[in-house]
Amino acid sequence: MDFQVHESYTEVDPLEWNSLLDEAITNTPFQRHEYQSGWWKTLGGGEWKQGRLVLVTAREADRLRGIAPLFLTEHENRPALLLSGSIEISDYLDLIIRSADVEPFVSDLLDFLHKSFPVEWGLLDLYNIPEDSPTLPALRAESMKRGWVYTVEVFRPTPYIPLPTYFEDYLAALDKKQRHEIRRKLRRIEEAGNEVSWHISDGTKLEEDISTFLDLMGNDAEKTRFLTPAMRTQMSGLIHTAHSHGWLWLAFLEINGRKAAAALNFDYQGKLWGYNSGADRNFMELSPGWVLLTHNLKWAIENGRSEFDFLRGDEAYKYRFGALKRQVMRVRLERAR
Repeated sequence: MDFQVHESYTEVDPLEWNSLLDEAITNTPFQRHEYQSGWWKTLGGGEWKQGRLVLVTAREADRLRGIAPLFLTEHENRPALLLSGSIEISDYLDLIIRSADVEPFVSDLLDFLHKSFPVEWGLLDLYNIPEDSPTLPALRAESMKRGWVYTVEVFRPTPYIPLPTYFEDYLAALDKKQRHEIRRKLRRIEEAGNEVSWHISDGTKLEEDISTFLDLMGNDAEKTRFLTPAMRTQMSGLIHTAHSHGWLWLAFLEINGRKAAAALNFDYQGKLWGYNSGADRNFMELSPGWVLLTHNLKWAIENGRSEFDFLRGDEAYKYRFGALKRQVMRVRLERAR
């Protein structure tokens, strides 16, 4: 394979990148060219103060065979290579390769990085790799060949709900107490005499919708700290990007004409990916977050989506809604000195 390092995302054709991703071992919104290039502009909304892009592509007979979107930065008091998108706001990451190319690409990539950057890094630290990714055993095998130190650990849970054909089947599969709780909350919000509506943003008032969503997020103290000016820029840019490329799914619950809850999701690869949410504290007694999530799940089922992915986080409510356990990994390769 012919490897090349690029200093800008503009040097790689977005259509070619996303076409490879469509055939790759891991295909998530966080690996798309438009997401990755947007993340790099803000370095993850200010998560990283500095970094040098090490965007590696591999070709063979003029065909794109693999992409390793890496960057070089100071990490844990040493120079390290990480996947672009690391660590906090990109829930899934991986090398972008077809299944048949995993082993040769990983072997050649490590050789290339070792020879091309002989003194600039000692650690390859990859976060948010799906637990079933073939990248993991390939990296382990190649590390052993080289005498490098390989460690892998569970990084975060990523609960998900496999969706049935009918919403009633979904409810029937839940714990009886949880099924009753969902139905009770749906009844209570309407029996209180409220006018309740639910809708998905169509993008015609996107700036207004973004502002409302971020304000609702900011009602949570922890999310207020998260939403620094740089992170608000990152989040706003992400929503614009997802809308312009057709995978934005931003839903609102309104109570008496006022937006009481919002959920930012991605509609991608036949799944709904639940990225973030917010609610108006003035309506908390009506459980607007639960009601909105129920509407979202009902839509996903009725529109043929195969899965609702809660993304990272081990919050109890996810399992009460029927989520199954899944996780992403962190793998470290330390070069022999």
